[in-house]
Amino acid sequence: MNKDIRDMHDALLDIIGFMSRPEPDVALMADMSMPLERALLPLLVRIDRRGPIGVVELAEVVGRDYTTVSRQVARLDELGLVVRRAGARDKRVREAEVTELGREMADAIDRMREELVGELMADWSAAERRDLARLLKRFAAGMNHWLVQRKHGDAE
Repeated sequence: MNKDIRDMHDALLDIIGFMSRPEPDVALMADMSMPLERALLPLLVRIDRRGPIGVVELAEVVGRDYTTVSRQVARLDELGLVVRRAGARDKRVREAEVTELGREMADAIDRMREELVGELMADWSAAERRDLARLLKRFAAGMNHWLVQRKHGDAE
């Protein structure tokens, strides 16, 4: 494997591993007034960012099984953080959208994550942060494009 690609892959695995660790989320939930299962945090944030979103699409985005995500979205609904309703384009599709309380919770999560990342990047210049953000967005866009192309190729 090309050294740059291997280094990038290793770094991404480290980042994913860090972001998947329970400690940051446990600390976040301890500071929040509403207890929330740790597995629900990324779903709430994704629904806030991409909603309204169908459960099937959400499951694909987070790389989890549809039935698991469906149960977790139902739990978010029970907690009053999202509402589920018929889709705007296809009434057969149930879409989830954050409520005002869900948006407040997602905003609190964002603030805590911003504080954590701010600590981790305290010695980075503003230009370095912008460059990293730009390059990560470009890489993510390429991955999303690849997935769309592959999905369309599988359908044919």
